[in-house]
Amino acid sequence: MKSKVYFIDLRASFKENFVEKIGRLIDTTGLHETVSKRDLVAIKLHFGELGNTSFIRPVYIRKIVEAVKSFGGTPFLTDCNTLYAGTRSDSPHHIVTAIQNGFAFSVVEAPIIIADGLRGKNEIPVIINQKRFEKVYIGADIVNADSLVSVAHFKGHELSGFGGTLKTLGMGAASRRGKLAQHSTVSPKVKRKKCVGCGNCTEHCSQYAIILEDKKAVIDQGKCIGCGECILACPNEAVQIKWDQSIPVFMENMMEYAMGVIKGKEKKSIFVNFITDISPACDCMPLNDAPIVRDIGVVASTDPVAIDQASVDLINKEPALPDTCLENNREAGGDKFRGIYPNVDWSIQLDYAESIGLGTRNYDLEKL
Repeated sequence: MKSKVYFIDLRASFKENFVEKIGRLIDTTGLHETVSKRDLVAIKLHFGELGNTSFIRPVYIRKIVEAVKSFGGTPFLTDCNTLYAGTRSDSPHHIVTAIQNGFAFSVVEAPIIIADGLRGKNEIPVIINQKRFEKVYIGADIVNADSLVSVAHFKGHELSGFGGTLKTLGMGAASRRGKLAQHSTVSPKVKRKKCVGCGNCTEHCSQYAIILEDKKAVIDQGKCIGCGECILACPNEAVQIKWDQSIPVFMENMMEYAMGVIKGKEKKSIFVNFITDISPACDCMPLNDAPIVRDIGVVASTDPVAIDQASVDLINKEPALPDTCLENNREAGGDKFRGIYPNVDWSIQLDYAESIGLGTRNYDLEKL
């Protein structure tokens, strides 16, 4: 059976501007059935690392806040702290970063609550009894919320190929312990011939697990937590992982965590992907490279698997923009994410999510 995915493009008119179209999109998708009066509604999003500008515009989030309130819900914006060292690794810095990126109450008209607390330890174990995990650790305030609205910026990702709804849920809503459990198989190694001893990786390692010996980086596997930050920080691609072994397990871990986030809210969740500013890497980066294809629009669904599949398909139908990092698969129909990350088979996450009952890759796309 196919799931319904609703789509709006970026066209606007005096009759209906783009912000108003967002409201119509989520209402058509079933927000009125998802949110009940007096519900505490978690609007899960990514506030963007400081220096990144490709995250979803706060004025778009405000429209979703207004829609939740119109049905009697009380919304709050939320995310969990990061595993790596950055501007969102604890709640005070996380909230300051969110406000500096425009998510102040005066703009979005909803408070910010970091779901896993001051240092990422405010968590609730959720029993799922799956292949990788018997239980998963989710930010407590997301578990305790009555309803969930996931709002994801769809873009590339260096470990999963792309990041959309499922990654926003599985990785983003996990507590620090949960993030660590998912990354435990991501074991970086240093290719000495490529390493120039610049020290970028040592400066970005939150666990002080990397040192320079004879002007070459050396990783202490006993201290490494597998967050992958050193992979991003290396300008010479000297820090690499065993793609064929680590990545499939990582994706399955992430999908099981997504299951834990949704559990108990299967009929109380709605998912939205903004397919705009489609950067090649995650919004966790303190920068964003040029978008790989044009801005396409926004999709929404009650099926987290179908919405990510539809988003990939919409992007891959587009020809690549000039002057981007994408060198291969640039033609319309080419797999843009395999073009950026040829060693990452992004379909693994969707196949596994489907196999554990999170949704279906079969969908009907309805343009509003």
